[in-house]
Amino acid sequence: MIGEEESARASAEHPDTPTDPSISSAPTDPSVSSAPTDPSVSSAPTPPIFRAPPPPRHPVVEAPSSDVAPANPDATLPGVHRGGFSRLPTGPVGVAAPVTPSEDPVPRLEWAPPAPVSRGLSGWALVFAVAGLAFSLFVGWGFPIGVIAVVVGIVALRRPLESRGMAVWAICLGALSVLYSAGWLVWAVSRLTLLG
Repeated sequence: MIGEEESARASAEHPDTPTDPSISSAPTDPSVSSAPTDPSVSSAPTPPIFRAPPPPRHPVVEAPSSDVAPANPDATLPGVHRGGFSRLPTGPVGVAAPVTPSEDPVPRLEWAPPAPVSRGLSGWALVFAVAGLAFSLFVGWGFPIGVIAVVVGIVALRRPLESRGMAVWAICLGALSVLYSAGWLVWAVSRLTLLG
């Protein structure tokens, strides 16, 4: 009695569900048996069933609506010649009389590479200036080397092909070495007067 009431209630709630528990709602496959399987007997798994995809739907092309105006058959496409000028914008140019060269032609200017900058004399001036500065930092008798650097730097500045930057550096460092050497000599003379 209780089982019948439950099945009646279930059928009222879900009318698609069968009320008889012996009827299975799953689709039956003839390859799969509904008999209970014996655990001692091993059965091979059944391969899955592949179903073919549904056929593709073809697009439906509707007729044009009446609110779209058809194209004018006389309309020209962009870039198509529409008439107008049919000849070239310039006419033929007349031939002028040949030009004869004059008696004294103007010399033709051509590109010439710049003159190479020589660093011979200014380089030697810089070498003397650095050596004089190195000697004048430690001893006082390095002033002749500084004087030579200043003289050679001035001569290098007067030559047009010498490097002006190196010559200026040589003059400055040579003058500094002369000042250091003079400082050493003044200090040495003061020490001699103190002792003597």
